[in-house]
Amino acid sequence: MNLPSKLVLLYNAFRDHVRSAFIADIAVGLATVWALRTAFQATGKKSRTTKLRGPKSNNLLFGVSKELFESPDIGGMFEAWSKEYGVAYEIPMICGEKRIALCDPRAVAHLFSKDTWTYFGMKSLKEFVAQRLGKGLLYGEGESHRRQRRTMGPSFSSTAIRKLTPAVHKVIDKLKAAWEASIEASGGDSVVLDVQKWYAMNYVSLDSFGIAGLSYDFNSLNGKPNPMISVLDSFSEGVPQSAFSIAVTVFILFFPIAMHIPTHRNQMFGRLHKRMTELCDALIDNANANRDAGEHGSTIDLLLRAEDEDSGQRISREEVLSQLRTMFIASYETTSMTMTWALLELARHPNIQTKLREELLSFGGEPSYDQLTNDLPYLDAIVQEVLRLHPSVPEMLREAAEDDVIPLSEPVQTKSGEFVDSIVVERGTIFTLPVSCINRSQAIWGPDAKVFRPERWLEPDGITKKAQEVKGHRHLLSFGDGPRTCIGKTFALAVIKVCVY
Repeated sequence: MNLPSKLVLLYNAFRDHVRSAFIADIAVGLATVWALRTAFQATGKKSRTTKLRGPKSNNLLFGVSKELFESPDIGGMFEAWSKEYGVAYEIPMICGEKRIALCDPRAVAHLFSKDTWTYFGMKSLKEFVAQRLGKGLLYGEGESHRRQRRTMGPSFSSTAIRKLTPAVHKVIDKLKAAWEASIEASGGDSVVLDVQKWYAMNYVSLDSFGIAGLSYDFNSLNGKPNPMISVLDSFSEGVPQSAFSIAVTVFILFFPIAMHIPTHRNQMFGRLHKRMTELCDALIDNANANRDAGEHGSTIDLLLRAEDEDSGQRISREEVLSQLRTMFIASYETTSMTMTWALLELARHPNIQTKLREELLSFGGEPSYDQLTNDLPYLDAIVQEVLRLHPSVPEMLREAAEDDVIPLSEPVQTKSGEFVDSIVVERGTIFTLPVSCINRSQAIWGPDAKVFRPERWLEPDGITKKAQEVKGHRHLLSFGDGPRTCIGKTFALAVIKVCVY
């Protein structure tokens, strides 16, 4: 039997073991994966990718992936490695996989400028997205991504967000009323509120997106039962995971077939997909009915009316479903995390809180979108500093779709001892872009990089020259950059500022 036939048999054996979902079988499956990967590497051609130094593997099977997965500060880990090995280095991952970490603004800008064309999302991660959310904007690459982004663009333009901002103010008014009622019910002048639970910021974010974008009120702040919210909340309950469940979660990013293992978390994802699809189907039907009645303007209505410029055809219902499922997750998690961190930083720094309150009291009234954007500089500085220190996506992954040469802003030493100012990469090379490292690296932001200091955004020389080399939004990578920069950043910033206001 030749080698390809043996590899096929090994893979089929692994697939059958995974589907049976017994722990002993999983162990056999992982051993099979290791053998499969080793066989492919042994028969493959020699890589032309520059051989970079990097941290040693502490685990034959996991590399450093388990440490990164469990670390409370992966940005700190990447920064420590950058100090030791330079702005570009290699890290060992699961089953012998190697990734290149880029902590260099010039290299990251080069990669982002070619995003969706020369560099794609990891194939395994894309499969995860396709299974959980659908083949929407997060899944698309190249021409498909360009078409989808162009279709969704009007829904997230400044003009659209300007019209939606009053609806966000109404959601925050509901939150204020709920907090005031809790204070009054306590019988005192104050009360302890856990913003991570009942009045969580993810409820504010979800209701804001629902009312402003979908003309649908989840009523999450009112505490009304909602099966969609119940499933979303199950992800935030912090249910302890077994070592086996954690291992499966990590392996899904490398071997998507592991999504079929019936762990508690995988089952939750299945329920979430079902609930999101049911709700989105109902919202589409409702939007179609409202459109027939002459009502227009919501995000979902704009999606339903959008056309492909090339074909002139309306986008499919399945594509609308995929976009809505993606927006649900984004609205529930990423924006709410930033709002929660904003409240925490203000609580930690009462002097900053006092200064902000003075600016807001002197303004008075309910600020419009344009006023939130242009007339409240200290509020803006606080939001930017929160985004810098606490990016909701701490790390981004990309895979080279073709050979390339990536320039560096400073030389790095290779394994052979040679110093190079660019690295050669071949197709299939995987990169990690440590956003949390670059956003708060002392080498980029200066000695006070770890300090919450909004004034840096207001001072003439507050942003270092090195930080100014970062090409993302306001020299941050919190929203990504290039063709795949977060399409909803304008709406997210408006919601965050209204919340903090």
